[in-house]
Amino acid sequence: MTQTLVQDEAAIRALFTELVEGMRERSPGRVVARFAEDAVTCTLAPPLRNTGLDARDPEAVAGWMAGFDGPITVEHRDLEVAVSGDVAFVHGLQRLAAVPVGYPEGFSMWTRVTVGLRRREGRWLVTHEHQSVPFHMDGSFLAATDLEP
Repeated sequence: MTQTLVQDEAAIRALFTELVEGMRERSPGRVVARFAEDAVTCTLAPPLRNTGLDARDPEAVAGWMAGFDGPITVEHRDLEVAVSGDVAFVHGLQRLAAVPVGYPEGFSMWTRVTVGLRRREGRWLVTHEHQSVPFHMDGSFLAATDLEP
């Protein structure tokens, strides 16, 4: 791997660290700073997709964070990074753990995450992020939130 690819991969992985730290610190601004102005996100929460400002609105993230007591933990596993010029693609697993307000116990849930990035003005930014949970194909269509890697 060339030095440039190593540097690009390190810069891209740093964006995932920013998410982890931003969630831990409950810093909505830090969480959304990773996104390009024209980002599209498909998160676990409705709606089906968010675009532009809706995808990177710190007030919306703050409102979501307010639904939890204590720490919000994010962990990544098995991230694969592919870079070609000014475009990159990352996929892997992401764990979210938190305690919803008013609940005595928290949850821990692994999801799938796929992220598209572009280098703009020398900086890597997320232009597309997709999170998903598999569902049981037994006719119940219940989310399979108990799966672990």
